[in-house]
Amino acid sequence: MNGTRVRTAIWAVVGVAVLAVTVNRCAPSAPKGRQERAGATSDVAVAAQKTYVAPGDLDEYYFFASGGHSGQVYVYGVPSMRHLSTIPVFTPYPATGYGFDDESKKMLGDLTWGDAHHPALSETKGDYDGRWLFINEMNGRVARIDLRDFKTKQIFGPVPNVSGNHGSAFVTPNTEYSIMASRFSIPLPKGTAVEVGKYATEYKGVVSGIRIDPTSGEMSYGWQVLMPPFDYDLGDAGKLASDGYVFFTAYNAERATGKLEVTASQKDRDYIAVVDWRLAQKATDEGKGDMIGGVKVLDPKKVPGVVYLMPMGKSPHGVDVSPDGKYIIGSGKLQGVTVAFNWEKVQTAIRNKDFSGEEDGIPVLKYESIKDAEIPVGLGPLHTQFGPDGWAYTSLFVDSAIAKWKLGTWEVVDKVPMSYSIGHLSSAEGDTVSPDGKYLVGLNKLSHGRHLSVGPSQPESSQLVDISDEKMKLLYDAFTEPEPHYAQMIKADKIKTIEVYPQAENKHPLAIWDVKDAGVTRNGNKVLVKMVAVRSTLTPTDFELKDGDEVTVAITNIEQTTDELHGFGLLDYNINIVVDPGETKTVTFKANKKGVYPYYCTNFCSALHQEMQGYMIVR
Repeated sequence: MNGTRVRTAIWAVVGVAVLAVTVNRCAPSAPKGRQERAGATSDVAVAAQKTYVAPGDLDEYYFFASGGHSGQVYVYGVPSMRHLSTIPVFTPYPATGYGFDDESKKMLGDLTWGDAHHPALSETKGDYDGRWLFINEMNGRVARIDLRDFKTKQIFGPVPNVSGNHGSAFVTPNTEYSIMASRFSIPLPKGTAVEVGKYATEYKGVVSGIRIDPTSGEMSYGWQVLMPPFDYDLGDAGKLASDGYVFFTAYNAERATGKLEVTASQKDRDYIAVVDWRLAQKATDEGKGDMIGGVKVLDPKKVPGVVYLMPMGKSPHGVDVSPDGKYIIGSGKLQGVTVAFNWEKVQTAIRNKDFSGEEDGIPVLKYESIKDAEIPVGLGPLHTQFGPDGWAYTSLFVDSAIAKWKLGTWEVVDKVPMSYSIGHLSSAEGDTVSPDGKYLVGLNKLSHGRHLSVGPSQPESSQLVDISDEKMKLLYDAFTEPEPHYAQMIKADKIKTIEVYPQAENKHPLAIWDVKDAGVTRNGNKVLVKMVAVRSTLTPTDFELKDGDEVTVAITNIEQTTDELHGFGLLDYNINIVVDPGETKTVTFKANKKGVYPYYCTNFCSALHQEMQGYMIVR
């Protein structure tokens, strides 16, 4: 065969191969035939059994995933990976009337979106206690969700001086604080305009602690520490051996601007900031700090010991504290290793002033004096979670895999591929002093065609992995709401929910419990409508207003039966309220459209649900 014929044959084979790959990528797989199904491996059968939750049975874990730019929190069951609930937090959500009633509108304020990243379950002695869930968002706010009813009860912020609240909402071991850090350094206070050319000297970052009331969960201002103009990424709180400290990753040690993928990747090392939160709170309580943006901010040069810097591989993302608190695990995205810092060595270096330099008055610890190991986990390490018996699991963005390795021996023993480009990961109780093991979920940034096509906006891929045996096993592909940056997984029996608000607990001043108390009262141009919702009538069934009246409708759902929600939808007025059993909600608006406007129950509640309606007349 001559050279031309050989080349022709080769290109024919290549063309067929490329065509086959292209077809396989573009077209969904056909259903498997009977023989193929009959030949399914035992591994597939085992995976199916492990993820199957029979009708009427319950999942073992709750899985709380952030909703990214949706501003919500999504709740799934594990191992089924079934979507159980959407908790609206930073964005209106008509399905539950969130953002339409007076209380939730007030919480949202002028911001009706939020880029929510990192849910944090409340803790007692370093274990999840099932009371609250905190979630951050980039506009400088933190919200608290009450896990008794899965409702958002407080949105705190925007917090002064914080620009891009990314390193949040991680909590300390007894939920003393939710921590917070600026992703973007800016001139302070906010509103100060300084040219970017002075970034290295005139721009500042801030790390913060938001104080949490141990009984009510109410958040308030705690402390802030002024930091160099780095970009602060993620955080974690020390526990047991390292309790009393919080840790934040920071990239852009170059103090660079412009095309950061180039300008902020010049140095070999970035940092992990080590903050003594007890000292920070003590100094704040003593009145120390400079007033910036209306709050006291501590300058590390004036409060020695409040913060130190640990050198870290370039472009770090996750910083994660081992269950015993003895190791601080840092992952640099542009390295092939994850670094284990020994907390005892860190303390020794601090005592001995074993420093390699300083940044804006903050001592930099010597890297070789504080590290125990560089673990060769693979390319693009991002985030580490933990299992029992010293096992650790690190997500690898570039490798699209999870590496399993051992604390202390630093041996990498297994890898499992993810599809595709894994970001964070979450193991069962993996942020606590006593991880469960069993399951791990990889939160992938791309889903890479492993599902029916839904057009250009692809779902996120969350993959369930069995970590109960020596070798990790992929069990299930789930396609979750965008974008689950981070998640936490808690034993289901730790959460004690209610399904009805007991009448005795309803202290709302406008609550009524009998239809005879329903009615309309007027005070000048202000009108109050007290309404009762109960199967299958909204009482009053009609009410009249004058054009320009300011009307408040207070609706009490007097049901005390599980799952008997009622709604109040007022046509043409953009009002949609959902009231749970035993709950009272109010909505206030101006009657500025003349005519007759129907209102009706928006939640199916009985056979006569359609009859549950009335009329608002505006003359």
